[in-house]
Amino acid sequence: MTTEERLYKLEGIVEGVMATLPERITSLENRMDLLRQELKGDIAGLRQEFKGEMAALRQEFKAEMAALEGRLGEQMASLRQELKGDMAALRQELKGDMASLRQELKAEMGALEGRLGEQMASLRQELKGDMASLRQELKADINTALNRLMLYFSALAVLLALLTLWR
Repeated sequence: MTTEERLYKLEGIVEGVMATLPERITSLENRMDLLRQELKGDIAGLRQEFKGEMAALRQEFKAEMAALEGRLGEQMASLRQELKGDMAALRQELKGDMASLRQELKAEMGALEGRLGEQMASLRQELKGDMASLRQELKADINTALNRLMLYFSALAVLLALLTLWR
């Protein structure tokens, strides 16, 4: 094979690389855009899911509170009907019962608030961890793509240098 044939062969290879390089770059940019959109969609989905769960918890809490208030009201009405004759002694007892019920409710509400706070903190930490890992993955993908691009450019520079030397 003569030098001229080699030169034509190398020119063909360089033209082939130059022809496919913009497509590859465009493809890489499209994949990066898709990853960004996918990440945004996932984050929005997580936010909506979190909001939905919080709304459901609020409704559930309100329903439980309403049911508890209803049960307390029923208990109070039945106690009044049964114990009208002994009002003085029963008033003291009822006051004690009400105070203990209030304390229990306060304790239960405090426990519920504590559990909700812990769950929210746990979810926040989990979301932060997920976001950090997604960022790291995206950085790694971008770095890999840039490294490949640098390799292509380096190969192109070597080919152009060889072409220049052979002329």
